[in-house]
Amino acid sequence: MNAADIRSLYAYNRWANGRTIEAFARLTPAQFLQTIPSSFPSVRDTLAHLVSAEWIWLERWKGLSPKAMLDPQEFPGFAPLRKRWSEVERDQKAFVDALTDGALERIVSYVNTKGARWEYPLAHTMQHLANHSTYHRGQLTTMLRQLDAQPPATDLLVFVDEGGGR
Repeated sequence: MNAADIRSLYAYNRWANGRTIEAFARLTPAQFLQTIPSSFPSVRDTLAHLVSAEWIWLERWKGLSPKAMLDPQEFPGFAPLRKRWSEVERDQKAFVDALTDGALERIVSYVNTKGARWEYPLAHTMQHLANHSTYHRGQLTTMLRQLDAQPPATDLLVFVDEGGGR
């Protein structure tokens, strides 16, 4: 994997996350917080986990080891979550845009939220995060359907057909 591949992967990830976030903007405040059994108890908590993962990995790539994920309680409504996501995405894009092929080989050392130390090449952690986001967007699609709402199309080939990755 090279820097151009990672930039393309993260352009797709931003596009898919953006579509997902917009789909949830149409929910009522009650639907945003409604209990829907999944990996996390609500749409809010699942979205908070996603933005938290995007944030914590960016921090790790920068050499920091945050002690905790973001608290879903920081997002009592949709607007604060969208604002935080926008900030994380802006910083992540700047990081990705500055990558070089050589930087992807750099070992990222960090201490996870449970206190365990880990080390991986930057490229592997970046692939991991994109995969992680796809996994939870799938859960969010199911949650939208349970709320009788229309999930967005986030397939990679839809991104390509719409001119992404060029």
